[in-house]
Amino acid sequence: MKITHSGMITLCGRPNVGKSTLLNAFVGEKIAIVSNKPQTTRNRICGIVTRGDTQLVFIDTPGFHKPRTRLGDYMVNVVRQSVADVDAVVLVVEPVASLGPQERELIASIKAANCPAVLAINKLDTVEPEKLLAVIALYSEAYAFNAIVPISARTGDGVEELLKELDKFAVESPALFPEGVTTDQPEKQVCAELIREKLLLNLEREVPHGTAVEITRFSERDDGIIDLEATIYCEKASHKGIIIGKHGAMLKKIGEDARKDIEEFMGTKVFLQTWVKVKEKWRDSNSLLRNFGYTDT
Repeated sequence: MKITHSGMITLCGRPNVGKSTLLNAFVGEKIAIVSNKPQTTRNRICGIVTRGDTQLVFIDTPGFHKPRTRLGDYMVNVVRQSVADVDAVVLVVEPVASLGPQERELIASIKAANCPAVLAINKLDTVEPEKLLAVIALYSEAYAFNAIVPISARTGDGVEELLKELDKFAVESPALFPEGVTTDQPEKQVCAELIREKLLLNLEREVPHGTAVEITRFSERDDGIIDLEATIYCEKASHKGIIIGKHGAMLKKIGEDARKDIEEFMGTKVFLQTWVKVKEKWRDSNSLLRNFGYTDT
């Protein structure tokens, strides 16, 4: 079917409210990494959903937070820029009847942009229905949202209803991306992010937050098998030892876990090799941030 309508829609919210899980639910496959640690998403990630004659392009943003490094500054700027010049914004919140400073600032940004906005109250599966009414009342008073939709991105409850609401903001326009495309991310970037997700899931405390992943080799054999080489950068020599683990056990587990997801994403067998290097204070280095793709300049 020919695409006659399209829309750009930003997903925003504080860290760990489920924006990336929601994006994956919209798209129907894993294009954004997910963990229970704050600041999992660092870059702006686009997910493309084509339904009937409508194509919606969703922009998943980093969790809005108080930055402590230049990387943090970059992440917050990505959020602010993504709220402007879109057809609609989805503010994703948890089912808690209180407005934090992050929500207040994001609502202020939405007001300033004069942009249509839908409130998605996520984690519906974790709250009693009567408590949800207080959350709806609080946010209804804070801002005149175009719609309020309770959802569970994890179970899929309410996701279809949310998509139907967002279809209303599509404007008359041809497709922005070819049919069948689900993300604007290069394959190398998705692979690097899937490795970083395993660092977040397997490592504790500050160690995973000080890591970056660079794909140094991406080649396809004649039989379709992909050879991947990745370098994991960390900020301290002690962190390097933790990432490698005793007799290399932790690095092996991270690699095996990542390889399975990469193979599912790529649809073919993958051979993955990983190395660990130390780059001290890379999160505060403009040149290294540019090298890892975390800057607009």
